[in-house]
Amino acid sequence: MLGQMQNHPLLISALITHAERHHADGEIVSRRVEGDIHRTDWATLAKRSRQVANALDADQLPAGTRVATVAWNGYRHMELYFGVSGSQRVLHTLNPRLHPQQLAWIINHAEDTVVCFDTTFTPLIAAVHSKCPTVKRWVALCDADKLPADSGIPNLVSYEGWLAAQSSNYRWPQFDENTASSLCYTSGTTGNPKGVLYSHRSTLLHAYAAALPDSLNLSARDAVLPVVPMFHVNAWGLPYAAAAVGCKLVFPGPAMDGKSIYELIEGEQVSLAAGVPTVWQMLLGHLQAGGLKFSKLNRTVIGGSACPPAMLTTFQDVYGVEVLHAWGMTEMSPLGTACTLKNKQLALDDAGRLKVRLKQGRVVYGVDMKIVDGEGKELPWDGRTYGDLLVRGPWIIDQYFRAEGDSPLVDGWFPTGDVATIDADGFMQITDRSKDVIKSGGEWISSIDVENVAMAHPAVAMAACIGMPHPKWDERPIVVVALKPGAELSRDDMLAFYEGKIAKWQIPDDVVFVQSIPLGATGKMMKVSLREQLKGYVLPGV
Repeated sequence: MLGQMQNHPLLISALITHAERHHADGEIVSRRVEGDIHRTDWATLAKRSRQVANALDADQLPAGTRVATVAWNGYRHMELYFGVSGSQRVLHTLNPRLHPQQLAWIINHAEDTVVCFDTTFTPLIAAVHSKCPTVKRWVALCDADKLPADSGIPNLVSYEGWLAAQSSNYRWPQFDENTASSLCYTSGTTGNPKGVLYSHRSTLLHAYAAALPDSLNLSARDAVLPVVPMFHVNAWGLPYAAAAVGCKLVFPGPAMDGKSIYELIEGEQVSLAAGVPTVWQMLLGHLQAGGLKFSKLNRTVIGGSACPPAMLTTFQDVYGVEVLHAWGMTEMSPLGTACTLKNKQLALDDAGRLKVRLKQGRVVYGVDMKIVDGEGKELPWDGRTYGDLLVRGPWIIDQYFRAEGDSPLVDGWFPTGDVATIDADGFMQITDRSKDVIKSGGEWISSIDVENVAMAHPAVAMAACIGMPHPKWDERPIVVVALKPGAELSRDDMLAFYEGKIAKWQIPDDVVFVQSIPLGATGKMMKVSLREQLKGYVLPGV
């Protein structure tokens, strides 16, 4: 017996239609590459999204065509989010921080037909366009009179000129909700990047989950600043969830320094900001240097890599901003867990609550997880036993783009590559990436734990822990440290700082000071590059 309910497919176009109808005057504020602040609203953004769809129709691009973006967070990028996917094409967000050769490889692998780019990336596009034979149209996201001159890029048009000839009247097509909606590639630290192809259904279910109170807790009363880039896993799904609830959106554009982010937070009365730890480091540095406070910001979402304890306590104790630790992956759309407390944990003292908040949290509804040993046997949820983390759910990858017949799944579960523990209350904590965990004398040392201690030292700007070969113990940890400007710190003082904070055998054998630690395209530490940088290093006494 089937239910007797209406059958409406879950489509991304429904989100922008809802936002226009019920939150028409909701603000969307963007700092543009032109340097000014642009203001629009959900109603205008919806109209211009329909113009995007008409422009793609005018170019006679069939359903499923990949339309790429190389752009910062801003209203034009947001219009493409809805205009491309809503018209049954596939939005392909490209990471501008990639090497040109890698970017060209991704464009060709995806067979992008249109590429839309912010003018700050004109040199990058000029370097790759001749290597991308599938691209028929290049669109500079600017006014007609700001079109880059003598770029050498063929068929280049301005975004505003491209849209100007199009009507805002457009009927969003109805189609199967499992149709592809957007495409993101993994950062590709080993081998070529892999494409993750999301569906309309997976994206909408993810948007519902992201907005839940025990998830990111979004509402129409929020002003949300996604510092996490729109080219990185669709800004963690925030553009879609924001349309679902009709909140104010504030886009930072290219200005990601602490001063610019702070001014935007204060000027637009942002209540929720989301980004990776490296961005918040710059923001906190600006606050501390100027003796500043927040007037409206009450919570921040931190993901991408583990939030150092010192950062969490600084946000909460000094600035009164609740930190929501979250975890996910490109292959997960990306949201997997969020660290919101259960009722019984509210009675814990400050130290008890902090211990919970430092974990990556519990799954949002729709995601299931487990940890297994090397033989695939499921391990207990006791908060101590660690194993390989596997996940499954309706917005988690089944197979990579153009890798048909080669599924990454293990008995229906996706292996994340993370090593984790799960406690009796279901709170998961990443102890390491499987490739970064340090195996010393048969015992595992979490590089994250070692890094977190170093990051708590007032002289340390950034720290990375890696394992080095040892003839007796297989591997021993060292900590690579970048100091804050003007700060001084000796090797012995750094090692002494570890005393009493972690087990003695987990204390690094050495400290290596560097000018900076290499960061990847999404702001994560590049330990592969760091190991290459330290090639030939020998542990003391070995």
